[in-house]
Amino acid sequence: MKTMQSTLRNLLLVAIATFSLSAISSQANAATVEDLNMDAAQSLQILYKHNPVAETISKEAKAILVFPNVIKAGLIFGGSYGEGVMMKNSHVEGYYNTVSASWGWQAGAQSYAYVVFLMNDKAKSYLEKSSGWSIGVGPTVVVVDEGIAKDLTSTTLRDDAYAFIFDQQGLMASLSIEGTKITRINKP
Repeated sequence: MKTMQSTLRNLLLVAIATFSLSAISSQANAATVEDLNMDAAQSLQILYKHNPVAETISKEAKAILVFPNVIKAGLIFGGSYGEGVMMKNSHVEGYYNTVSASWGWQAGAQSYAYVVFLMNDKAKSYLEKSSGWSIGVGPTVVVVDEGIAKDLTSTTLRDDAYAFIFDQQGLMASLSIEGTKITRINKP
């Protein structure tokens, strides 16, 4: 009997998480191309203002992926969704989404922005030619925090990609196993 109750409770939690994520993703998907381009440009300016190292890295990058508004929610099971822009020399090269699923001890909701600087042709072509880029598979991605940022210069950039997470809002407590996938999308 306890096993059946546990199974039903878990199925209910999965259903709630799925419903929440689908509601969030439909709101994020509603952004027009013009809004997404404008939000991406503003997010880059915010990042550069608060983290000058990011601007230095941008000058060496082959392309920049900007996700200006990623929404994350969860209660045991969770997920996140956001849409972004790939830019090269301030020109839009394509549109992408970022999706993650997580499982573990977590509760809450938050929004944040993140930028991934693709530093070489290998990282850029992997994203363009694959059916999506799962963080942790393929090119090496370094998530830059304040400690790492202090040691980065144009001569120490050796990894395939560098990611900056910023502009976090909301409250999300989590201790979870998470995977993120970035996939090209067609925006009209």
